[in-house]
Amino acid sequence: MRRHVLSSLFALVAAGLLVSAPVFAQVQVAAKPAPAAKAWTMPRTPDGKPDLQGVYSNATTIPVARPANLGAKEFYDSEADKAATAAAGGGRAGRGGAARPAADPEGNGLAVHYDTSQFGLGGPTVKRAASLRTSIITGPEGRVPPVLPEVAKAAQERRAYQQAHQWDSAQNRPLAERCITWGFEGPPMMPVGYNSTLEIVQGQGYVAIVQEMIHDTRVIPTDGRPHGPAEIKRWMGDSVGHWEGDTLVVETVNYNPQVVIQGQQVSDAAKVTERFTRIDPNTIQYQFTVDDPKTWVKPFSGEYNMVHIDGNLYEYACHEGNYGMANNLSGARATEKK
Repeated sequence: MRRHVLSSLFALVAAGLLVSAPVFAQVQVAAKPAPAAKAWTMPRTPDGKPDLQGVYSNATTIPVARPANLGAKEFYDSEADKAATAAAGGGRAGRGGAARPAADPEGNGLAVHYDTSQFGLGGPTVKRAASLRTSIITGPEGRVPPVLPEVAKAAQERRAYQQAHQWDSAQNRPLAERCITWGFEGPPMMPVGYNSTLEIVQGQGYVAIVQEMIHDTRVIPTDGRPHGPAEIKRWMGDSVGHWEGDTLVVETVNYNPQVVIQGQQVSDAAKVTERFTRIDPNTIQYQFTVDDPKTWVKPFSGEYNMVHIDGNLYEYACHEGNYGMANNLSGARATEKK
């Protein structure tokens, strides 16, 4: 009897082990929940300001002006929508909406005699921030507003004079050809066809922006000082910055009267306000507003993103390779002797 009871007990224990074994095994092999993604924290400099430092590219395929067929549409619905619109002929637009000529990819009025893609400066070799924006200029119109009638008249007179005297001397040549400024360096800083790399460096009370194009450096004080005297005009204006929360706000005035913004010489009333906001580890949102009541009928604003890149800035040796200037002027003098 005892032997029978013991046998029954052993059988029950064995059955229990067989039943519970799969359950135990399931508990052991169940996947652990993935750890929650660590939220990104804004890096800061020793003085507590947002750290914007690094090398960035502002290269983009977003046109300055919104293609006319898009109306007030500021963003594409998706990448597919963006591709379909481009395929349908709503592609790139220039300052006022017209497509840029193939011979002038930089949009500066100078004929370019080479294809930048040959040197790895275009297409997939260039890192760009993803965006569904339809134009850099924001707002319902998505384009630079018209200039005042008197400004348009003065610009027409300058063009006529320039056409007649363009070869008189080096001073009659465009600023870009003279290696002074291309106009893209700003402010506002606008994407350019190549050399679209810049570096931001910070120190206590200062932010410096070094641009590869023309290798200009803009030193921006952020210590609360006022602008310099209005009588001192600068190619990049007089920039003063301050922090609004985590955004660097820079106001620039006192431009040299020869400075051109979006194809138009600015007046002594021109003011450009820029906003730099780091929105993730690799991206800075760049926003700007141009306000010149003596030039345009109203202010206009724009926005694009800069993307961090692993690379260096390289010297832009403009004067050293500017054989065209001497050749063109000497050719004009030779023509005059005939």
